[in-house]
Amino acid sequence: MNAAASRLIPINDLQRYSQAVIARLLPGAERVLKSGHFVLGPEVRQFESDFAAYCGVGHCVGVANGTDALELGLRALGVGAGDHVLLAANAAMYGTSAVLAIGAVPVFADVDETTCLLTVDTLQAAVDAAGSMPRAVIVTHLYGRLAPMASIVALCRRLRIAILEDCAQAHGATDATGVRAGAFGDIAAFSFYPTKNLGAVGDGGAVTCNDERLAENARKLRQYGWSRKYTNELAGGRNSRLDEMQAAFLCSLLPDLDARNARRREIANRYSLEINHADIQVPAPAGNEYVAHLFVVQSRQRDRLASHLQASGVASDIHYPIPDHRQPVHGDRFAAVGLPATEALCERVLTLPCFPEMTEDEVGRVIAACNAWRSDGAGMP
Repeated sequence: MNAAASRLIPINDLQRYSQAVIARLLPGAERVLKSGHFVLGPEVRQFESDFAAYCGVGHCVGVANGTDALELGLRALGVGAGDHVLLAANAAMYGTSAVLAIGAVPVFADVDETTCLLTVDTLQAAVDAAGSMPRAVIVTHLYGRLAPMASIVALCRRLRIAILEDCAQAHGATDATGVRAGAFGDIAAFSFYPTKNLGAVGDGGAVTCNDERLAENARKLRQYGWSRKYTNELAGGRNSRLDEMQAAFLCSLLPDLDARNARRREIANRYSLEINHADIQVPAPAGNEYVAHLFVVQSRQRDRLASHLQASGVASDIHYPIPDHRQPVHGDRFAAVGLPATEALCERVLTLPCFPEMTEDEVGRVIAACNAWRSDGAGMP
């Protein structure tokens, strides 16, 4: 094996990305530094306008990170202590952490075992089991794949449950009618963590919506709950502001998002079509409803597959290994909660490298490594 072929193919490679975009980012950095205006200035306003237009919504409110976006989105909706919030348990505790932070009660719904997403049936089952009507639901577009929003929205409107979309992994995902992630529910939360499909050079997040009242709530909440300077009007506020530098960077990077999503999807669909192994379940090829933030396969022998890939020069990761209701922070609070599909998925999911800067040779090496795996253990010491 030559030196190039022996290098580990990473899950993501931000160094390749930063080298490709540095020339585009420098003018924005210089502009911010020369302005002397570093917080909630013209760069933030420009990005908020651009991103709202991109998502097809009326309002975007920049915040410090995606987790704050989830919490402030719930608070903007009026969700508070003691309210019940429906959500999935296979998305790394981000939504659950936001629910707990405001003193609300997480009500976990199971997911579809193939798509890993909430469905109208799993939500209805959770509502029926809860015995009381939830105030809101967090719908996570996991791995970059849109949840079935038409049916979910219809259910929630009928039951008068507010919808918060978690779009941290789904920037630009679009349904068959052209509606983008972040424009289906009452309010939505985005993360711009560097590995996201639209990533900053540091932390960042946003809340999007079409409702002026909700947007105004979010604007107050991101800055101490102020209605005007030093006048705290809205409870639950904090310092959670997208800074000018990150906003300038995001403005520069947003025009490339669709093309980068297309490249991610191209890699993912090649995996789906060319990985042919009885013990590796791949997602079906997809269209614009999937932006391939992560390419996740399933295997009942996941650990052995991961070891084989590592030995073959291919990195892998698990998104995510522990369901929210089994996290040790809860003790035995959710011991009686059973989510068969979620729990099975946490034992089987494995993430393969999928990022726009991957070369065709690297994609081929990942496919070849998967197809060469001897899942029966033959030839192993």
